Amino acid sequence: MQQVVIATRKRESEAVITALQDAGVLHLKPITGGPLNTGTLAGQDAQSRREDERLLARAESTISELGAYRPAPAPLPALTEWQGVIEGAAEPVSSLARQRQDLQSDLEAERTYGDTVQALARMTGGLDRSQRVGLVPFLLQPSDQLAELEAALREALPERYLLATEQVGQNRVGVIASLKSDRDLARAALSRVRLGELRLPGRFDQMPLSDAAQAMADIHANGAARQASLNALRDQLAQQYGPSLYAVRDALKDRVAVHDVRAVSARGKYSLVLQGYVPADRLPMLENTLDRLGDSVSAELHPVDEHHDHDVPVELVNNGYVKPFQLVMGMMSLPKYGSFDPTWVIAVFFPLFFGIIIADIGYGLLFLWFSMWLAGKARRNEGWDLSFFGAYVQPDALRNLSFVTSVMAAWTIVWGFLTGELFGTLGEHLGLFYQNNDLLNRLWGWTGVHWGEAAEHAHGLLPTLFPRLDTVHFSNIALIFSLIFGIVQVLWGWAIRIQMGIRHKDSAHTWEGIALAGGVLGLIMMSFASRAGKDFGALSLAHIGNPLVALMYLGFIAFIVGYILIIKKFPMLPIELLSQGSAVLSYSRIFAVGLVSAILAKLCSDVGWSLFEKIGILGIIVGVLVGALLHFFVLALTLIGHIVQPLRLHMVEFLNPTGFNTETSPAYNPLRRLSPSTGTPAQVSLQRIPDAVSGSVK
Repeated sequence: MQQVVIATRKRESEAVITALQDAGVLHLKPITGGPLNTGTLAGQDAQSRREDERLLARAESTISELGAYRPAPAPLPALTEWQGVIEGAAEPVSSLARQRQDLQSDLEAERTYGDTVQALARMTGGLDRSQRVGLVPFLLQPSDQLAELEAALREALPERYLLATEQVGQNRVGVIASLKSDRDLARAALSRVRLGELRLPGRFDQMPLSDAAQAMADIHANGAARQASLNALRDQLAQQYGPSLYAVRDALKDRVAVHDVRAVSARGKYSLVLQGYVPADRLPMLENTLDRLGDSVSAELHPVDEHHDHDVPVELVNNGYVKPFQLVMGMMSLPKYGSFDPTWVIAVFFPLFFGIIIADIGYGLLFLWFSMWLAGKARRNEGWDLSFFGAYVQPDALRNLSFVTSVMAAWTIVWGFLTGELFGTLGEHLGLFYQNNDLLNRLWGWTGVHWGEAAEHAHGLLPTLFPRLDTVHFSNIALIFSLIFGIVQVLWGWAIRIQMGIRHKDSAHTWEGIALAGGVLGLIMMSFASRAGKDFGALSLAHIGNPLVALMYLGFIAFIVGYILIIKKFPMLPIELLSQGSAVLSYSRIFAVGLVSAILAKLCSDVGWSLFEKIGILGIIVGVLVGALLHFFVLALTLIGHIVQPLRLHMVEFLNPTGFNTETSPAYNPLRRLSPSTGTPAQVSLQRIPDAVSGSVK
């Protein structure tokens, strides 16, 4: 990344900023302080900005009311026509929006109160138009007592009221008729029995009940057709005004961006200075733009200081396989410029951990089908409307999500073959998988576990190589297998901390990494040498010839030396060492969550298979239905956890030691033009420079 400072004459600043928008490579950094003006614009610049922002807001609101997606590009009208284009579209669109809003309110009122109003109109029989009689409608819940209301009315209005009720759905609607002068007494009687007068929403509240009933009947009969007609009219307006509105809206955004650039620049009476950052491989594009501007600008370029510059933006540079996993990285903060980009680590280990946890061929095929469905929508340039969550996934994001899901599905299928699981134990029931004890003894006998003679019925097409459901023999092996990932990643994280400390000449963080890497290594070697605490005598110096014991002492010596050197800055380091030991143990969740998933899948298939065995041919249908429903229910309940657990291991246990979560940098967001360029940009080579390696943070 290169830092650039550009100075230009104030009268030519708009042309310079527009040219930088065309280049689309400069990430701006605000200038604060100094002898020149910075911050909020004033005078004519401020007035021009307010006018452009007003027109932009008007265009945005009109586009929103149209509900239109971006149409094909349209020619940009002349600057003098922009306000006319916006206002010409805003007036009919706003009028239509009000009509649609009013109709929607009427439809909702009819759905809620239609039957109630019809019942009230029938009961009143025209009394709602009387000059002397007042009506008080009300609603009775099933738990309300009509007798209590009658008693209150007899006390308040003896012989001066009429009461009528009618059942409507689960509730009862009623109306009290009295002289208009007594209507407040009727309302008071309702209040004494904890009831209230029924008030209709909107315009219906001021109508006589018979008119409201007639209006709601008309809405019920014709409202849907009117709504369809208004929606069709909106589509016509979108086709008529959408292209020009989007063109003007984009151009206004570009003009507002020019004002924004001025606001973050240093401004003198006759000059303007701005600064920012450009990736090294895009310098030719910036230099070409500056060359075309000639003596209108003066620019200075120099490499950034990654040790001391705190606002250097970050752009992740990864290869074709890793790049889609930047979608997963979007759930985390960006790495600090010049530090470690963990995207490729997540691309390798996240789907692997997910596959180990699920480890089921059937589930893997379901995920593969889902990834193909996502890929199909992306190929058709369709998004995914998740309105239930208030979100809309763009086609590009769907394409990346499809790739990530397909890799997760592939690992799930691979591990499904190793564990011998197809929708739990369905594969065993069908004779596809079986447990070969002789083979398991040859594979895992070196761990001290021994399987007995194979049962007579143990036969099938493929042997199970990783029998995690065999909790009697295999649980310890599967647990240690999971912890190996924790050992590798936690020590790797502290090794990265050491590397970053050396790179940035930060002795405190360097020795912190050495101390905790050594301490964690010592704890790991101690647990292996003592056989998980069963033989502490094996840790004495007499057994220093044991490589495990030797590594344990070396690790603890590194921790003690490092702690002494940084004790003033990190006095609680021993507590942190215990925390890092537990971080290694956290990887046991790969085994634990996976085992729970396998047991639940086994139960689902066993229930379905037992129905088949007991009922016969009919049991096949019942068993398939029951098993499928149970599998769907279990997968729906546990899937989020199966995704979150591998993510958590990376975000916390692996990345905390690297310092990733303590520092971040802003995303590279260059100044770009949205509307079509008025000029012809020069053709510039986009070849990357040799040092832009995959997996780096630029």
